[in-house]
Amino acid sequence: MATIKFKPDASLAPSDPSELPCLFVGRLEHIKAAEYSGVCKFLGNKVDEKTWEAGLDTLACSDSCSIWLNKVTVAVVPSHVSRHNTPSCAHSVSKFVRNLAQYTGKEIIVIICQRPEAFATACAVSREFPCYNRKSGAVLPSQHEVIITCLFVGAQDLPFTSSEAACFTDAAWAIQKAQVIVDSPCNEMHTDAFIEQIKEVADKLDDVGMMVIQGDELDKKGFGGIFGVGKAAVHQPAMVVLSHKPPKANKNIALVGKGIVYDTGGLSIKGKTQMPGMKRDCGGAAGILASFYFMVKQGFNQNLFAIFCLAENAVGPHATRPDDVHILYSGKSVEINNTDAEGRLVLGDGVAYARKDLKADIVFDMATLTSAQGISTGCYHGAVLTNNSDWEQACTEAGRNSGDLIVCNCT
Repeated sequence: MATIKFKPDASLAPSDPSELPCLFVGRLEHIKAAEYSGVCKFLGNKVDEKTWEAGLDTLACSDSCSIWLNKVTVAVVPSHVSRHNTPSCAHSVSKFVRNLAQYTGKEIIVIICQRPEAFATACAVSREFPCYNRKSGAVLPSQHEVIITCLFVGAQDLPFTSSEAACFTDAAWAIQKAQVIVDSPCNEMHTDAFIEQIKEVADKLDDVGMMVIQGDELDKKGFGGIFGVGKAAVHQPAMVVLSHKPPKANKNIALVGKGIVYDTGGLSIKGKTQMPGMKRDCGGAAGILASFYFMVKQGFNQNLFAIFCLAENAVGPHATRPDDVHILYSGKSVEINNTDAEGRLVLGDGVAYARKDLKADIVFDMATLTSAQGISTGCYHGAVLTNNSDWEQACTEAGRNSGDLIVCNCT
């Protein structure tokens, strides 16, 4: 729970770790390559160069070291990774931050790396400061501030710039926004609340349009998939579209997100061990919202649309039954034999809208679609399914660059 701010090293005044605890994260060879004159501004008069070097020497047989009273800590990530991993070792970075950060008051995290690894490492650090917490006595975000800076050690690397800091801060805000949506329970993050989250993002961006189709209007306009899945819930299903149309754009790109705010399985109900955690079934739509925000903030120059297919797969008198037939927005009829296979129904409407109404040249959908993904690609790699091999490779490369890994294309 924190407010995250990325700042260039040059803009930071010397600090005392007794007042501003400091965590250094990076590969051992990179940390050793950083000159003491570059790190001493974060050490006050508490750690001299000899003590700093002695602390780094202990890291030959350990992955972390407290150099001064748990207020100055160094964590080293693996120097070598497999070809299926990200060069930044993002998952290791997240683990160290989770275990070693102070999580109270004000603290600083110094990322020491080469510039190509900075973005993925920054995202990995940002993930460890989610903003949702309902525990009694929890620290509020306003009470915890995390300042993050980067020290680059590549031979040709220039210092961390203010524009890079602004970009990383935007990414951190987007990550935390997605986390809030996914972490919040359905009694708080129902479809109406999700729409408010989308509106909040739209209000923070310039020249972004928003359209909402909800409840019976979905049925009247032919969105039989979204309406059929969510019609039994108290909070009615909706399809929300955000539009970004910069001048001189010549391509239409649509992002489609599965936003099942809770998945009971419907009348094909999940068991007591499968249902807990299904508040996270809106993770695809949350990721699309974060992506749309970040892309627009970075000046994306093509027409960009984000389509959110929102519903609660609830049980009730109006719930879809096995054997029911729905007519989707594509015009196709679908016979239901498992109401717990609802994701493809809502996405079908969203994708059809992207093609028919938005004339999308590229449709990218994101979803917590099936447990078969976890079986086939594991916990750390997402799965990609596409009709274009170039995009498959692009997704894989983007995963390595961002730290959000996609299953490797092994052809």
